[in-house]
Amino acid sequence: MIVSWNWLQEYTSLDMSQDDLTHQLTMSGLNLEGVEQVGDDIAIDLEVTSNRPDCLGHLGVAREISVLYHQPLNIPVAEPVTITEKTSAVTSVENQCVDLCPRYIARVVRGVKVAPSPEWLQKRLLSLGINPINNVVDITNYVLMECGQPLHAFDFDQLAGNRIVVRQATENEKIVAIDQKEYSLTTEMCVIADAEKPVAIAGVMGGLETEISDKTTTVLIEVADFAPLTVRNSARCLSLHSDSSFRFERQIDVFQMDYASRRCCQLILELAGGELLDEPIFAGKPIEEERPQPIEIRYAQIPRLLGIPVSEEESHDILLQLGLTKTESNQAGTGKYLPPTWRRDLTREVDLIEEVARIHGYEKIPDDSPVPMGLSKKSRRDRVNERVGELLTSMSFFETITLSFVDDEEYQRFTPHTHIKPLSVEHSSRKRENILRQSLIPSLLECRRENEKKKTFNAQLFEIAKVYLESAPGEDENRVEPTMISCVSGRSFAELKGVITKLASSLNGDVQLTTRPANVPQFASGRGAEIFLNEKHWGWLGEIDRTVTDSLDLQDAVTCAELKFSVLEEIANLTPQYTPLAQFPAIDRDLSFLLDESVTWEELEKTARDAAGTLLESVSFGGQYRGKQIDAGKKSYVITLSYRSLEKTLTHEEVEKPQATVVAACEKKLNAKLRG
Repeated sequence: MIVSWNWLQEYTSLDMSQDDLTHQLTMSGLNLEGVEQVGDDIAIDLEVTSNRPDCLGHLGVAREISVLYHQPLNIPVAEPVTITEKTSAVTSVENQCVDLCPRYIARVVRGVKVAPSPEWLQKRLLSLGINPINNVVDITNYVLMECGQPLHAFDFDQLAGNRIVVRQATENEKIVAIDQKEYSLTTEMCVIADAEKPVAIAGVMGGLETEISDKTTTVLIEVADFAPLTVRNSARCLSLHSDSSFRFERQIDVFQMDYASRRCCQLILELAGGELLDEPIFAGKPIEEERPQPIEIRYAQIPRLLGIPVSEEESHDILLQLGLTKTESNQAGTGKYLPPTWRRDLTREVDLIEEVARIHGYEKIPDDSPVPMGLSKKSRRDRVNERVGELLTSMSFFETITLSFVDDEEYQRFTPHTHIKPLSVEHSSRKRENILRQSLIPSLLECRRENEKKKTFNAQLFEIAKVYLESAPGEDENRVEPTMISCVSGRSFAELKGVITKLASSLNGDVQLTTRPANVPQFASGRGAEIFLNEKHWGWLGEIDRTVTDSLDLQDAVTCAELKFSVLEEIANLTPQYTPLAQFPAIDRDLSFLLDESVTWEELEKTARDAAGTLLESVSFGGQYRGKQIDAGKKSYVITLSYRSLEKTLTHEEVEKPQATVVAACEKKLNAKLRG
C-alpha cells in the first residue's frame, strides 16, 4: 500500500520525522517497503498483511498514526446535498445473487460536467502511481485510496433499461473491460449487468461500453460488498487483478460503504457539479448482520502472556484509542470490548492482548535467553527418502515437486488403479483440476512436456510424494496415504529396469526383483510389467503408449516406473556394511541362450544363480536379440557371469565347472539352447 505524506496530513498531524514515522509503523506491524520522493510529496510504500485490510486506505493508516502518536484523527464529513427526487424514480437494482454480492448501494448524480481534475487531485493520484483520467473517475480512485472501499462510476445513459442487475454470468457471455480487452466469462462469475448485458466484472473491473466519457452527464455510483472468494476466483480465472479486487479479496468494512458512497458523491458535486438524487437504493442483506461481537479480556492475562507489566489503565486506554468500545463487565479484573467494524481480525482475547503489545511497543519486551536447540534425529523414513533421492540424482534424474490435483485429462494418462474410483473435490476454486492424483506419472509427463517446450529434451524426472486412493470398505479411515517413487525417462525398458534394480540393491544387497505382465491401459502392448520385490508387489514399469505421448506432443518414447515407497523402506538396510576390497581378479564369462518368448529374464537369472555355486559374484544382463537368425517365438538372451575367489586367483578349469552346471540347469529347467 503506497501512501502520500501530504495526503496523510489531511487526517492527522505529522510533526515527526519521516524516519521516526516509518520506524514506528514498522514496529507496529506495517513494515516499510520503500520511500520515494514524488515532486513536493513523499510516497511511502507499506506492507499490509492480509488481516489488516483497514490499512489499505489513507484513513486506516492515519488512524494507526493517530494511535501511535496520541494525535486526533480528522475524518472528512460526507453530507452531500440532495434534491427531492428519489433515486428509485429513475433506476432500480435487482440483486439475484446475494451470496456473491451481499450488499449493493447505488446513487445517481445528474447534470455532471466531465472535465480534467483539479491540480491537487491529480497530484494526489500521481503520488500513488495512478494516472488521472477525468474528474469523475479520479474521484472514485481518490475515495478508494482514502477509505479502502472500491467504487465504480457508470455512464447512466449507457445502461440499457437504466437499471442494474447483479447476477451470475451466462454461458458464453463476454465483456470488453475498460482495459479494452475482451474477456470470456464463466457461469460461476458474478457480474453487474444492465437490462441486456454485463457492464462490469463484479469487484474486478468495469466495462468499456459504460465507462465515463466527455459526453457523460448522468452518473450512477456503485458501492458494493462482493464475497472475497468470488472476486478472487474471477480475477484469477481472467488473470485480471486490480486495486479493487485486491481489497475485495481481503474483505471490506461494510459499515463504511455508505460513507464512501456519500463521500464520492460530495466530491463529484464539488468538482463536477450536478445534483444528487435522494435516498440511495440498497439491495442485499441487512448490514447489522455483520456487527462484531464483544470480546472479554482478563487484564491479568496481558502481563502473563507478554512477560512485562502493563497496567489495566494503559491497556484500557490503548483499546479505546484503537476504536474499541467498552461494554459492561460482570467480573472484577475483566473487561468487555466491542471491536470497531473495520477490525474484523479482532475476535478473541488473545487478539486484544496482541493489540496492547503492538501499541505499547514490542521493543519494550526484553530478549529472553536463547533456548538451546538441537537437530532432530532423522527417522528411518527420512533416511530412506534421502537415499533414494541421492541414488536417482546420481543416475541423472532431476527431482520435481508437482501439485496433488490433476484434471480429468491428466488423470487418464496413467491409471494403474483401474478398480479404484478417483477422489475429487467440489469447490469453486477447483472447477477443472479437482481430482486428487492416484499416480505421479501424469504430472511428470506434463513436466516433461513443459521441458520440451523450452527446448530441454529427454528430461529424466522423478518425484517422491503421496497419492490418494479411496479407502476400501472397513479400512481404517485414518490410514496414511501411500507414498510413491515415480520417474519418467527416455531410456529403454531394460535400462530403466536397471535403474530400479540398482535402487533396490543399493538399499539391500540381498533382494530379488521379479516381473509379471502388467494390465495398465496406458502401457504399449507387451511393454509393461508389474514389479515385485522379494515377492511383494512393488509397482509398475513400462513404456508409455504412443497415443499418450502424441497427445502431449512429446517427440521421443517415454518409459516410466512407479514404485511403492513402503516396500522399499521395509527392506532397506541403512547400516553400512564393510566389504573388503577384492585382492584377486574376477573372471567374466558370457553365455548366449536361445529361449522361448515366454521365458523371462528373472527366470534365467535365478536359474543361473542357483546353479553357479559359491564362486559366483554377480549376474548381469548382456543383451536381448530377435531377428532373422532367431526363429519365430524365440529370443536370445546374453548373460554375463562374474566369478571370484576371496582366497586365490581362479584358473580356467575352476570356472568352467560352474559354467557347465549353469548351462545344464538352463537346458533342463528352461529348455534353453546354448548358442555358439
